[in-house]
Amino acid sequence: MADRETKAVRLVADVGGTNTRIALYDPAVDEYRALSVYRNCDHTGLEEIIDPWLQALEEPAPATCCIATAAPPPSGEIIRMINIDWSFSCKELARRFGFEQAAWLNDFQANAYALPHFREDDRVLLHSGKSSTHATLAVMGPGTGLGGATLEWVDGLPHARDSEPGHMGLSPATEEEMKIFALLLPRYGEIHAERLVSGSGLLLLYQALADIHGLSPVAGTPAEVSDSALRGEDDVSVRALETFCGLLGSACGDFVLANGAYGGLYLAGGIVPRILAFLRASQFLHRFQEKGAMRSHLEAVPLYAITADQPGLIGAAHAPL
Repeated sequence: MADRETKAVRLVADVGGTNTRIALYDPAVDEYRALSVYRNCDHTGLEEIIDPWLQALEEPAPATCCIATAAPPPSGEIIRMINIDWSFSCKELARRFGFEQAAWLNDFQANAYALPHFREDDRVLLHSGKSSTHATLAVMGPGTGLGGATLEWVDGLPHARDSEPGHMGLSPATEEEMKIFALLLPRYGEIHAERLVSGSGLLLLYQALADIHGLSPVAGTPAEVSDSALRGEDDVSVRALETFCGLLGSACGDFVLANGAYGGLYLAGGIVPRILAFLRASQFLHRFQEKGAMRSHLEAVPLYAITADQPGLIGAAHAPL
């Protein structure tokens, strides 16, 4: 019995572009233990994090491992991350650390698998929408990049599909956005969504607006831009965050339409919980819904912001292996 319980415990990790979160998940008591957070810039790869974490573990090492990471589907055995120069192999992780089973899934795929397991305080309602027979849900959000996934039920079981909305095209919808795109297009050649709808994208918007208005930028990080905007200290920061929210709304509306995810959209990522009040007052909802003949369909879609501390770990804990 003790051996079976040990095997049921799962190492779960959420490996983003900036941080890695790792813990034990015990399904017998629905508990996460030994949670640790690491800054990726302090390490050269995932193995360098797993090794000391396992050595410090004060209970038997788990036999199962599930890793959520910011990476597209691999063409072979090696999983290569997008926003950090890391790669790993589940087969090699199993060999090195003695896992009987090691699996991985996209980080937003993990967020999607987490949705049925959220408690009431793990999400905040942004728009109630209408009750619907549509079962497909979408999760999308800005952080180091812009990720997304969908969740649907197949034969009564949840099935998450990952995607890369951050690399879809993005279009301006206001005169000021036209000016931003005109400034940036010669520099980048094209503007995909996460170029502007991400942490680094917020900073780029701020710098572009300062340039357009002939001002010298003061903020030097995305956090400084958002903090200044939330305090209302700087008009350029406020305009940058307003533009960010509008573009996020447009990108989310496109994502829901492209995937037929009319059952509900969940906003994820580290940025959204910090700007919730600002987001509510912004053009986000209008831009999400303003899609011509599809407006009435998008008005019916419920919108939520995920406020759970570790949604990636929740998804990695419950994803089928």
